[in-house]
Amino acid sequence: MKAERSPGARRSRSVFLFLLKATVSGVLLWILFSRVELARLWTLAQTASPLWLGGALGLYVAMILASAWRWGLLLRAQGVFLRFGTLASSFLVATFFNNFLPSNIGGDVVRVADTAPAAGSKTLAATIVLIDRGLGLLGLVLVAALGATFTARLASGTDPVGAIVLWAGFALSAVIAVPALMMPNGVARLLRPMRVLHPEWIDERIGRLTAALSRFRQAPGALLGCFAGAVTVQGILVLFYLAIAISLQIPIGIAELAVVIPISFIVQMLPVSMNGFGVREATFGIYFTRLGLPLESALLLSFTGAALVMLVSLAGAAVYLTRPRTAAA
Repeated sequence: MKAERSPGARRSRSVFLFLLKATVSGVLLWILFSRVELARLWTLAQTASPLWLGGALGLYVAMILASAWRWGLLLRAQGVFLRFGTLASSFLVATFFNNFLPSNIGGDVVRVADTAPAAGSKTLAATIVLIDRGLGLLGLVLVAALGATFTARLASGTDPVGAIVLWAGFALSAVIAVPALMMPNGVARLLRPMRVLHPEWIDERIGRLTAALSRFRQAPGALLGCFAGAVTVQGILVLFYLAIAISLQIPIGIAELAVVIPISFIVQMLPVSMNGFGVREATFGIYFTRLGLPLESALLLSFTGAALVMLVSLAGAAVYLTRPRTAAA
């Protein structure tokens, strides 16, 4: 068995990854900004409608509430009962960590820590968050596929990722997810080789994971409800960006946004940038160019959306600073 890395080695690796992500984000943003007129960008930003931006903020809050609701469905399927307000505040704190830490998994750590005491197991709490994430990704790809299909009908050749590719991705994801949820013993067999690391510890975790998956298999309604909630969340996010586009007078429709928004979220999951900065704007830029829209519009939409998300996320910081130091229960 490999010797564990020393604290110094782990620290050096973290610093290297931080610098790498910062470099990727910095280079991409420099390239994008070098291709636009900053004065024109600022002029366009000043035309934003406060009323529509306020509506966008309300939609993002609605997204957080819908996300907390679907998370609660999965928790209840495992016999873990927490108040909706507790889950909503935890998700808000998680949103803050996701947006202000150089990692997109910090929020998941918060959610696991907040629900582990009630679940009686960090493994169970982590499994629920993982299932929530997986179903969320499945809903995201479905929305993108639907958007690409409608976009292709309206004007063929405008979407950078074809509807067929997205539908194939959705089908592949479903083929992987359904057996994992319906055949927990198969998952246990796949994980058994990990026993070489620490047999007793791994066996205990595999047992808890298998038990959790078995309970989910007995509660298909919770899984379907969570998936429907995931699609709803993605739909709200598309409306969030549509409100921003209307505010900035950017001529882009809901079908086009239903493609680029999910794709940008998928790209941001790749651990190659600082909180998605740079790669998100590049994704918007490529798509907007294909639609015949100026790069300034892509950058404005992306940065305005990010700014509003961070503004809402600050409420999560307030919740985190004012709640008890013990995990939520």
